[in-house]
Amino acid sequence: MSDVAETLETTVPEVHRPVPARHILAATIGNGLEFYDFTTYAYFATQIGHAFFPSQSGMVSLLASLAVFGVGFVFRPIGGIVLGGYGDRVGRRPALVVSFTLMALSILAMALLPAYATIGIAAPILVVVFRIVQGFALGGEVGSTNAFLLEAAPVESRGLFATFQGASQNVAGIIGGGVGVILSVALDLAHLDAWGWRIAFILGALTLPFGLILRRSLPETLHRTETHTTHAPTEEGRSFAETHGRQIALLFFIFASGTIGTYVFGYMTTYARTILNMDPLASFAVTVVSNLVGLVAGLAAGAYSDRVGRKPVMIWSRLLMIVAAYPVFLLIVRAHSPLALLAGIGFLSFFSSASQAPTYAVLGESLPKSFRATGFSVIYALAISIFGGSTQFVITWIIAATGDKLAPAWYLLAASTIGLIAMILTEETAPAKVHGLARNSSL
Repeated sequence: MSDVAETLETTVPEVHRPVPARHILAATIGNGLEFYDFTTYAYFATQIGHAFFPSQSGMVSLLASLAVFGVGFVFRPIGGIVLGGYGDRVGRRPALVVSFTLMALSILAMALLPAYATIGIAAPILVVVFRIVQGFALGGEVGSTNAFLLEAAPVESRGLFATFQGASQNVAGIIGGGVGVILSVALDLAHLDAWGWRIAFILGALTLPFGLILRRSLPETLHRTETHTTHAPTEEGRSFAETHGRQIALLFFIFASGTIGTYVFGYMTTYARTILNMDPLASFAVTVVSNLVGLVAGLAAGAYSDRVGRKPVMIWSRLLMIVAAYPVFLLIVRAHSPLALLAGIGFLSFFSSASQAPTYAVLGESLPKSFRATGFSVIYALAISIFGGSTQFVITWIIAATGDKLAPAWYLLAASTIGLIAMILTEETAPAKVHGLARNSSL
């Protein structure tokens, strides 16, 4: 009997029992910590430019800093393939532990790296190396986290649970912007440029032990049975690309448009400081406001998409943002006040986050479990690498070349329109719509 029991134990998949809330929280917090480490660079791009890419022209220094910011994105697809594949083969938990460790060690190295004035050309070279490591780590992070959250969720709440991925990024942005606000109040501009920005990086590095404890405690979800799948099965005689290619292509454009929106709003710290010449307090405060609004909107949209479907929430939110984008940026530029900046970006962030939040569930639900971490990582990372990593550099270059301070609005409008078309054409994946599953149905 013991042999039979042992055989059954090794061959029967684990049933889909609810994952304790502390483990969902652990995965979400770990993801947020990684995004804090990665995006802190963007908030202090001006100061990093002064420290590692000195130039007689402030704009040239900033462009060099933003170009290196984009280097991290180039290596995200590679991290997605390597670490995402590791998560699909070995498990979600070990992949998440590796990605977090790489991220924390690289940001610690950034915090301690001497400036160009001290070690010369070695400084910018090492900055590039550390950004490559960060990009590789984050490339594998998002797919494994999304797979874990989707597989841990009750089937009727996948939209809400998958939204925790984006919510953790908003929390990271709030903390990063909050740290910037505190530093800008506590330090004068000279000290903030000289060494104050390093404090934000050191705070990120201090999360390494905490994050590892959280990650190592996670249960494994790779081998759990999955009910109410909504992805199309690969048909006999057809390749994976033939079965899933159209949906994957549409989701790529949806994520590309969404990431441009995310990094346009993330660029507002630099935009307010260097283009609108606002003080550092207002520049960092806009990041806090946009992410706080995005956090609330994203969670609400994810939960609502479990009831009415993913597509209606995505489409109507994106359409409202498109209508509002140009008037809001026009008001910000003409009013030239912190209030207009905070209110306008907060307003746009609400609809942007509401539109983007359900896409995390759509992409995860569109992929078979055996390919979920890799597929999500690669599709997400490619979209981010090509469009997200270049957004801030391109907008800065357009403003420098044309003098048009409305460049962020035009870039956002073009990307959002393409994303809206892809949302209209994509397939619905919410179990409530595909299977007629009631909100409180049993597993």
